[in-house]
Amino acid sequence: MIWWALRHKIHTSWLIMLACLGIFVGVLLASTVKIDPGLINAGLILSFIFIFVPLLSEYVYLAPLILLGGVLFGLWRGSISQAELAQFRPLYGKMITVSGSVKDDVDIGTSNQIVIRLDGLTIDDKAMAGTLWVTSNNADIKRGDQLIISGKLTSGFGNFAGIIYRANIDKIIRPQPGDIARVVRDWFADAIRRVIPDPESSLGIGFLVGQRRSLPTDLVLALQLAGLTHVVVASGYNLTILVRLARRLFVKVSKYLSVLSAGVMIVAFVAITGASPSMTRAALVSGLSLAAWYYGRKFHPIVLLMIAVAVTVIINPGYAWGDLGWQLSFAAFAGVMILAPLATKYLFGDKQPGFIGQILIETVSAQIATAPIIIAAFGMLSNVAVVSNLLVLPLVPLAMLLTFIAGLGSLILPAIGGIISLPATWLLHYMVSVTEYLASLPWVSTKVEFTWWMVAIYYIILVSICVYMWRVTKCKLRDSNLVE
Repeated sequence: MIWWALRHKIHTSWLIMLACLGIFVGVLLASTVKIDPGLINAGLILSFIFIFVPLLSEYVYLAPLILLGGVLFGLWRGSISQAELAQFRPLYGKMITVSGSVKDDVDIGTSNQIVIRLDGLTIDDKAMAGTLWVTSNNADIKRGDQLIISGKLTSGFGNFAGIIYRANIDKIIRPQPGDIARVVRDWFADAIRRVIPDPESSLGIGFLVGQRRSLPTDLVLALQLAGLTHVVVASGYNLTILVRLARRLFVKVSKYLSVLSAGVMIVAFVAITGASPSMTRAALVSGLSLAAWYYGRKFHPIVLLMIAVAVTVIINPGYAWGDLGWQLSFAAFAGVMILAPLATKYLFGDKQPGFIGQILIETVSAQIATAPIIIAAFGMLSNVAVVSNLLVLPLVPLAMLLTFIAGLGSLILPAIGGIISLPATWLLHYMVSVTEYLASLPWVSTKVEFTWWMVAIYYIILVSICVYMWRVTKCKLRDSNLVE
């Protein structure tokens, strides 16, 4: 009887999910397991065999084989990245001169310091793979600039190969035309600032293009305390709004035109905001969901989640080794696409909870899914996140539209740009006021100590609850689609 069950076939999508899970596990192991390079290369060959044989036959009993194949491939990819990082170790504690490219928009740190992510590195005339975390005095540095800096290199964290604190910026080279998407974004952002005052303009720009780094420091802190940071970073929420808008505008004209416009929106948004871990995940998930919708197919959220996990860690294994933004992005996605539909079905059955009810369920689900990571990383939990999201989140699409109209008005009709921008200004002022009021409450957050083994136990319990709700409700998670 057991052999008969094992001879059944399993859907290809679940085999792909197992391979992707194996890749993620292999990349994780590569940070702790040291294997001879010769064995790693042999493992790469075996990984292809172990992956493709089950995919061709699709038998259940071969499922462990494809999982093992994924682990071997992940070990190979992770070991390559570990070898690249190992080149930096002899340089720790030494003064070095580095040239590289500014990867993302700079952050404003403490003591008037800026935080720069530098890649495309050349250290002492030797090209090296990896990304450096660099702090320096406040300077006019843009994404895409070429820098020559000097300072003492120390060991890195997460997916950063090293850190240089208070680096000396010896030279700034701004290529022409440089990062065109960033230039266009900054040009349009300046037009918005001409007709909407700060901090409302910065918040609107954050909604529209995910540019959180231009926000005033006190507003950034207020957003963190209120649990609203996710709406002003380049994230899946911002992109999903734009993709759904593009798809719905043209779906009655042509399905092909609908997908094309939404696809262009994805590419343009990534170019404007930069390929951060959360943005890479969002673009990949939106693109796959869009392709599945076009061909009349449906991705199971778990399969989609694991494909996105595997692709992103193959691109950069460092994401799996401690990138907080990457972890939060996937946790929030799982909360919205897996926990929220299960909770909706469990609480409401076949009835629809309504717009506000749906927003509440999705918000709470995302908070539940990300809470242990946030607590473990920051030692605090927002007590007003649910309320703040209910008061602000439903208005974000409207704020994006009105901010965009204000920017166009500033460019096309500058004489009356201030009048055109009034609706955006009023709405953004309301959002700022709500955020600042909630952040000022004495009980806005709670300090909580959470170790990583407690995080693991939390997620085991959460997964068990999800399995229980799925068994009780028979909820079809495959019907969840980000782009519809």
